[in-house]
Amino acid sequence: MALILPVKGVNPVIGAASFLAENATVVGDVTLGEHCSVWFNAVIRGDVNSITIGRYTNIQDGAVIHCTYRTAPTIIGSFVNIGHIALVHGCELKDRVLVGMGAIVMDHAVVENYVIIAAGAVVLEGTVCESGYLYAGVPARKVKPITPEQRQLLDELPDRYVMYSSWFS
Repeated sequence: MALILPVKGVNPVIGAASFLAENATVVGDVTLGEHCSVWFNAVIRGDVNSITIGRYTNIQDGAVIHCTYRTAPTIIGSFVNIGHIALVHGCELKDRVLVGMGAIVMDHAVVENYVIIAAGAVVLEGTVCESGYLYAGVPARKVKPITPEQRQLLDELPDRYVMYSSWFS
């Protein structure tokens, strides 16, 4: 069973039909929407500020979701895919976003709808990633518009993770 702990008397709220891997960690002021999945070794740590995650969002293996004391909560929309070993910290990800494997999104960044953050990219503090584009590099820069196939992937991938999580019940 996943490690789910209160911090200073505040318990995480886990949405209906969500899957948490047995070694996932969710602590403190975290609200997780319905049909989400938190995969192996992922950590969602709402100890110093709040973390709000919408519906049908997947937090893949080894990802870390955190925030900054008093200044930067983390807000993640619905139908979002957080890739393996990614770090999402004190920022806002809107809907239908993919944060690639090993990518980092820092405090006060805003990633608009239908954006792909490439694997290994670093979105610096305060950056706004415009809807409909692929961002890549260190620091992350707008590279090109997402293709119709990539947009379709952003629409389909959350449902795949709901299916994958059903294999563990």
